[in-house]
Amino acid sequence: MSRTPVREALRQLVASGLVESKAHRGAVVARPDTERLNSMFEAMAELEALCAGLAAERMPAAERHALEALHEQLRVLSYAGDPQRFHQVNEQFHQAIYVGARNTYIAEMALAVRARVQPFRRAQFRNLGRLAKSQAEHGRVVEAILRGDRVGAATAMRDHIDLVRGEYELYADSV
Repeated sequence: MSRTPVREALRQLVASGLVESKAHRGAVVARPDTERLNSMFEAMAELEALCAGLAAERMPAAERHALEALHEQLRVLSYAGDPQRFHQVNEQFHQAIYVGARNTYIAEMALAVRARVQPFRRAQFRNLGRLAKSQAEHGRVVEAILRGDRVGAATAMRDHIDLVRGEYELYADSV
């Protein structure tokens, strides 16, 4: 591979905030301070809550069934203790809610924040029992969406993301 695509990839990572470029020292993974990380989680919680609330009102029946199927896959994976696969299906689960919101602009913003917070979200899956807890939190979101409960879905999703932030803090304190 030539240097040009590597430079371009690093430039994109710097632009996204995932990497910091240091003059004469190269690039290093960015680690935001606690205040910045909390701000990012707060933004993610609000955007995802908005998506979940809109999905409760707008998601078609076929997509609701698909969301239930993803939730079931997560249940199976939580019992299997497979954090890698759980993370992959978890991404699909949240993406389904973004699509179900029927607002591409909000979905794009949610995806951008989610990508920025991804390394910190993913780390919390290493906590003992976290997969099962996450699956249960998702259950509250799914139930509210299936009921068409906009406020309940938004509250359940906001609570879920707040718990993710707390789990990440527990993980970070343990390493």
